[in-house]
Amino acid sequence: MTDSSLSALAAELVDMAAADQRTAPGANSDDPAEQLAWRRLTAEHGDRLNQIMDEYGWPTAELVGADAARGAWLIAQHADRQLDVQRRALRLLEQAVADGTAGPRELAFLRDRTRVNEGREQIYGTQIAGVRDGAPVPWPCEEPDRMDDLRAEAGIEPFTEYVAQFSPS
Repeated sequence: MTDSSLSALAAELVDMAAADQRTAPGANSDDPAEQLAWRRLTAEHGDRLNQIMDEYGWPTAELVGADAARGAWLIAQHADRQLDVQRRALRLLEQAVADGTAGPRELAFLRDRTRVNEGREQIYGTQIAGVRDGAPVPWPCEEPDRMDDLRAEAGIEPFTEYVAQFSPS
């Protein structure tokens, strides 16, 4: 791996994450064309992340820089229709956290997202199912009474603080 190939990879991941964020509102749009554009983009990004993981393993901040590593995580988060890619990213990210080259916060979010996509209860309450009576409601949690303790261990703010950012002002 040359410095120039890693720089190009970092730039690619940052660009992919920026495109993801620009297109993300389409995920919940009433416009079928916007929904389709979102699905197409996340599938393309999931395929590319899979290729990157083939070549480099998990793209850690040490390898590609913090912004690009966060971009890789975001792409994995949004690969909802590619559970094989999410599961693989989760395994590689788990190893990176164990090695001290990635953080537990991103791992917690990806673990919850993958579990919800598998039809299982989440652990940390990071995935929101919808809004009821104006308040965000998480997908079912494995141990709701321990959720905030587990969130704290992963470096995530308490649930009430987290969902406050989704509530209308």
